[in-house]
Amino acid sequence: MIYIVGFLFCGLAIFIAGRKLAIYGDMIASITGLGRAWIGLMLMATVTSLPELMVGISSSAIVQSADLAVGDVLGSCAFNLGILALMDAFVPQRKPLFGQASQNHTAAAAMGIVLIALAGIGLFLPNDVAIIAGIGLTSISFVVIYFLSAWLLYRFDLKNKQPDAEVHHLNQQLSLPKVIGRFSLFALIIVGAALLLPYFTEHIAAAAGLNRTFAGTLLLAVSTSLPEIAVSISAIRMGSIDIAVGNLLGSNLFNIFILALDDIFYTKGNLLKDASDLNIISCLATIIMAAIAIVGLTYRVQAKRFWLAWDALLIFGIYVLNILLLYYLTT
Repeated sequence: MIYIVGFLFCGLAIFIAGRKLAIYGDMIASITGLGRAWIGLMLMATVTSLPELMVGISSSAIVQSADLAVGDVLGSCAFNLGILALMDAFVPQRKPLFGQASQNHTAAAAMGIVLIALAGIGLFLPNDVAIIAGIGLTSISFVVIYFLSAWLLYRFDLKNKQPDAEVHHLNQQLSLPKVIGRFSLFALIIVGAALLLPYFTEHIAAAAGLNRTFAGTLLLAVSTSLPEIAVSISAIRMGSIDIAVGNLLGSNLFNIFILALDDIFYTKGNLLKDASDLNIISCLATIIMAAIAIVGLTYRVQAKRFWLAWDALLIFGIYVLNILLLYYLTT
């Protein structure tokens, strides 16, 4: 029971601090005058992915569990798109989420597909080319393509720049040092809570008889994605749809970058080689969901008949199928 309470407490701390962290990160972008669309995609996505980063490092360095580290990252990627689909229900006036979001997000979704496909290839291949002891070519490619994506998305945003109609969240009279100070405080709260999550998850999974791959994909992925949930719901309610979409798609880019960092801290061998091949299921499901999101952003339905538009409904259905399939294959 104590492990469940600890898990829930950490998850609540991440949820509350993650929302505040994203708000102050957005204020930093506003005060410094940097491009809000690109900063929203890269900065807010990075800060809300801090739990995945810390859980991944903890799972790799402390627990030494490749399945928890990889399952958390890939499960979070799938869960982020599942969140994106459910956010469609919060858009007012029965308007579809993807029909209202900027088409600029198609580039981020496409680069996410590239990175997740590479992760799937790394899991599938029997061996990896070792560049440094314990670090393979696949992990190096994650780093290179992530920074290449950041540069390409920045150029794409400049080329297709749209008027900034975002709502400022807090009193803009706050000075930059104060904003940075509050930003750092909530970042520390997230880091501290995230470091404890693998410990509680390990014991909950053992007590419930759950496979590590399934536990990492479901329990850890859901809890470490709480900041994305908080930010997305808040953004949708304010009418800032592009913040919600950009944050979730950008988080998927950063999540795969995290796999490369996890590989550095994992000293038992090669992270992707030691992880279960079942993680490929999450890779394929995420690729399909991202592809549907691109179709939705391109086709741009302007009205929906049901609680969710057809594209959001398909994405969420595939996420549920992914979880059920993993549970069936690991029990």
